[in-house]
Amino acid sequence: MKLSFHGAAHNVTGSCHLLEVGEHRILVDCGLFQGSRELNEDNAIPFGFDERSIDFVLLTHAHLDHCGRLPLLVKRGFRGEIIATQATFELARLVILDSAKLQEEESRSRDAHARKQNQVAPNPLYTVIDAMDCIGRFGRAASYGHAIDICPGVRATFYNAGHILGSSSILIEGEDKNGVRRVLFSGDIGSATPHILRPPEVPVSADAVVMETTYGDRLHRPFDESVKQFYQVVNSALSGGGNIVIPTFALERAQEILFFLRQGVDENRLPPSLQVYLDSPMAISATQIFERHLDDFTPAVREMLAKGQDPFSIPGLHLTRDKAESIAINNSRGGAIIMAGSGMCTGGRIRHHLVHNLPRSEASIVFVGYAANGTLARQIIDGAKEVQIFGERVAVRAEIHTINGFSAHADQNELLAWQERIANKRIIALVHGEPSSMEAFAARLTGRVVMPKLNDEINLD
Repeated sequence: MKLSFHGAAHNVTGSCHLLEVGEHRILVDCGLFQGSRELNEDNAIPFGFDERSIDFVLLTHAHLDHCGRLPLLVKRGFRGEIIATQATFELARLVILDSAKLQEEESRSRDAHARKQNQVAPNPLYTVIDAMDCIGRFGRAASYGHAIDICPGVRATFYNAGHILGSSSILIEGEDKNGVRRVLFSGDIGSATPHILRPPEVPVSADAVVMETTYGDRLHRPFDESVKQFYQVVNSALSGGGNIVIPTFALERAQEILFFLRQGVDENRLPPSLQVYLDSPMAISATQIFERHLDDFTPAVREMLAKGQDPFSIPGLHLTRDKAESIAINNSRGGAIIMAGSGMCTGGRIRHHLVHNLPRSEASIVFVGYAANGTLARQIIDGAKEVQIFGERVAVRAEIHTINGFSAHADQNELLAWQERIANKRIIALVHGEPSSMEAFAARLTGRVVMPKLNDEINLD
C-alpha cells in the first residue's frame, strides 16, 4: 500500500492525495491551489500521476481547494466514480460550475488584453462543459458511519468532520498481499464547540493518519468573545456612518454570519433596522441547500427549523443574485452590511465592493475566515497601505478588523485532541498547512510524523 501527496503539501490549498491498494488507485480530494499567481499557475501543471489510472475519487467536502481540480482531472482522462456525501455533491455542483464560469470570464478578459499586446492568452483551466462532464461522474452518496465497499478489498467510511455541511473525514480500509491497512484522511476538521453544525466525529483506530494543520500553530479566541467583538464592530461602524464589508466564504461562513446577525437583532445587541446584502449567488443557493439537511445541524438550529423559523434570515436582508443589483449596492455610502465572496478576496464580487470601500476611512472591512499567504485578503490583513485590484492601485483607508473565532477549522488544541482519540496510529502525515504551522504542530506530537512535500510517496507496508 502506497500513499502519495499531490497538493496541500507544505501548502494550505490544493488538497490531493493518492492511495494505492494493490491494483486499485484511489484519490482523496482534487482541489485548486489558491493564492498567489504562482499557485494559480500550479493548477495547470501535471498532477504527478496518470489521470486515466485513477479508479475512484473520494471527496471530503465541497470547498474549492478540495474539489476545484476535479473537472481538470476528468478533462485529462479520469473515467472513474466520484463518491461523497449527498450534501457535498449538492454543494460541489455549485462550486465547480461557478469556478468554470469564472475561469471562462477571466480567460475572455485575458484574451482581450493579450490581443492588444499582440500576445496569446492561455486557455481556461476548464470550461462549463468540462464541469458538467465532471458532475456526470458523481456516483454513490455516502452516509456518515456506514461503510461503502468501494471495490474488491477496499471499503470506505465517511465520518462527520464538522467543517462545513456534508464535510467528512474518510477512513479507507484496504487489503492487499500484506494484509489490511486502515488509512484515515482528516479532511478539514471543524471546531469541537459547534456553532450551527454538529461537532466532528473521530474513528477509533487507524494505522496512518493524513491530517490537516491549517491552525496547527495557534488557538482561537473564545467564541463568545468573537461574537461580542463582531457586534461591537458592526455597531461602531454603523454609528460612524460607514459600510461594513465582510469577505465571506459561500459555504458555511455566510450562513453562520447570517445566523449571528439574526441572533444579534433578536437579543437587541444589534439594531433591528439592519440592511444586509448577501451579494453572492452561490451563498444564496448554498443556504437553500443547508436548509434541506436538518440532521447536520446542532439541536438548537434544528429546533428553530422545526418551528418554521429561518435561522439564516433577518429583517432587512437583501439577496442579490443579479449583477445589476450587485452594482447598485455601490450606491450605498454608509449603513450597509455587504457580504460577498470570495472569502480570501481572490475573485468574485467582493473585489468590486473593496474597490468602492477600501479608500473610505468611515468604512470597515471585517475578515472572519482564514486568509492564505499571497491572497488579497492576507495583504490587507497584514497592513498593506495600498493593494492592486483589477490592475489598479487602491488605497487602504478603511478600518480593518480580523475576528478569528469564527473559523470553521479546529485550532491547535482541538486538532491535538482529535488525533489523540485515534488508537494504533503508526504514522501521521501533516498536510494542508503552511510550513510554520505544520512544524509547530509536529512538535506537539509523539511517534512517527512526516511533513511530505509535493509528489512525495510513503510506503505503508
